[in-house]
Amino acid sequence: MRVLVTGGAGFIGSHLCDALLDAGREVTALDDLSTGSVVNLTAALARPGCKFIQGDIRDALLVERAMENCDAVVHLAARIGLRIIVDSPFDTLDVNARGTECVVQAALKKKTPVLVISTSEVYGHSTKIPSSENDPICFGSPTIGRWSYACAKAYDEFYSLALQRERGLPVVVVRLFNTVGARQSGRYGMVLPRLTAQALSGEPLTVYGDGTQSRCFCSVRDVTTALMTILLRFDDLSGEVFNIGNPIEMTILDLAKEIVERTASKSTIGFVPFSDAYPAGFEEIMRRVPDISKARQAISFEPKVPLEEILDEVVEGLRSSARR
Repeated sequence: MRVLVTGGAGFIGSHLCDALLDAGREVTALDDLSTGSVVNLTAALARPGCKFIQGDIRDALLVERAMENCDAVVHLAARIGLRIIVDSPFDTLDVNARGTECVVQAALKKKTPVLVISTSEVYGHSTKIPSSENDPICFGSPTIGRWSYACAKAYDEFYSLALQRERGLPVVVVRLFNTVGARQSGRYGMVLPRLTAQALSGEPLTVYGDGTQSRCFCSVRDVTTALMTILLRFDDLSGEVFNIGNPIEMTILDLAKEIVERTASKSTIGFVPFSDAYPAGFEEIMRRVPDISKARQAISFEPKVPLEEILDEVVEGLRSSARR
């Protein structure tokens, strides 16, 4: 199997490239390096069967060339990170929507299977907890920049699944819930690496709001295992949507306390109002919890890596980066 991974130099993409190579697959990683880094692919590119192409997924001809001779595509490339989304909603919409159109249209020409990576953000303001794949979605106002990401990713799902139903393109959609681990950057608002970096440097850990908002954190290793399983089962999974995440819920304040304890940091925890951290009108999602019963039944998905082990990996990754 030869696999194109868009966003292959990113956090999740680079881990997936490693896993594919470990399984004897050939990999082409396509990335514009806006948030990813070739450093993430250092080990992969040193192995046979891996190549890197720098480019934008909105470049249709480039995407078609990258996809030549590939047996499957994992579409991870996207504008991500709450800070980027809030500051640049147009670019978020353009890259995430138009870029996905280019990828799936290129795949349609030869009916190349596409694993479309979506997000828990598509559940928007839904109050049903935990969230399951058939639940309705409810966005906030288009005057609020953060909803551009959720809107674009929902469009990606509708567009890709429409091509699956009407044109026969093999498509599976995966909605990820707060994937975490080594190589993840805190520069764009990702909470776990941001708080961990503050703890390691002895700075106060900045918790937005009162810290009672909760998230569920899933190891990138568990996520890549799920994606690999789906790639091998495309024939009987096409047209399906799966939540992939860890249903164990934790408040951000408890996460900050766990990080301080795990790193033996002397850092304090400080609270920053959302109004000071983001533009006027910012809307926070207070809970986000996945129902993974469908993935459990279909692909035997079960998160196995505990948070303590994830934190140790993040700490080691941050310390390794600091030594470079």
